[in-house]
Amino acid sequence: MTLVAEKPAPAPVRAPERAPYWTMRRRDELAGWLMVAPQLAGIVAFVVVPLGLVVWYSLHEWNVLAGTFDFVGGANYEQLGSDPRLGPALRATGLFSIGLVVLNLSLALFLAVLLNQKLRGTVVFRTLFFSPVVVTLVAWTIVWGFLLQDNGGVNGFLDLLGIDGPNWLRGDTTAMIAVIVVQLFKGVGLNMVLFLAALQGVPAELYEAARIDGASAWARFRRVTVPLISPTILLTSILTVVGSLQVFAQIAVLTQGGPGTSTTVLVYYLYQQAFQFHHFGYGATISLLLFIIVLALTVLQWRMRKRWVFHES
Repeated sequence: MTLVAEKPAPAPVRAPERAPYWTMRRRDELAGWLMVAPQLAGIVAFVVVPLGLVVWYSLHEWNVLAGTFDFVGGANYEQLGSDPRLGPALRATGLFSIGLVVLNLSLALFLAVLLNQKLRGTVVFRTLFFSPVVVTLVAWTIVWGFLLQDNGGVNGFLDLLGIDGPNWLRGDTTAMIAVIVVQLFKGVGLNMVLFLAALQGVPAELYEAARIDGASAWARFRRVTVPLISPTILLTSILTVVGSLQVFAQIAVLTQGGPGTSTTVLVYYLYQQAFQFHHFGYGATISLLLFIIVLALTVLQWRMRKRWVFHES
């Protein structure tokens, strides 16, 4: 009898192992999203949602006193295009912004260059110039309101010099100048500190090389200092422009938009329409116009940086 060897049973086929879901890459992505989640939540809650509500309100006429909320479509935008008071408000906003930005950046850079010198007492002067930044805005403005009155401290000082000072807050031209100066002294310290930090980061070897080549002080400032601190100039210009377009407390405390409409900037005009005249829908429309202006100027400055900011070409 012949014995036939039995064939070994085939090995069971194992199902391919599934790759683990929580790979190192996915863990890193989750960690990144968790880190930015608070910031994203804040942006959604305080930027995206309010902006969407403003657009929604601009399509309605909301009368809080009467308790009505009526859809009007583009009526508020049509009113914005034909509003005779919008032009003066835009003109006042432009005058304030141009005056403040030019004076603030120029004075801040001048003070930073002076305080960057190795002189005695610079620490004290830095503190004096920066201290208004930490003072409450309303308190600062109220004090200046008293100083700028017809019989206030400013005219009292001018009287000692034999100068008859004007009623600063009651003249069309002087009121705007007064508001600009008040905001200038309030915020120049912040830009000064930013410029000072940038100046201290400029290598001294570059100044020494320029001096050996015979460059004058002005040439060293124009060819060495300005290019190397140009990123800080860009930052301060964007912050100052945006801040100048959002001015409100100084106008509300010092001039209430007057005399006439000479200091009625766009933010104060928005406040008047929404909270004094209770035209909340039209106020929302003006706020969208302000948003577009701020966005356009910020994008314009950012796109132009390649023409003059160092290392951005």
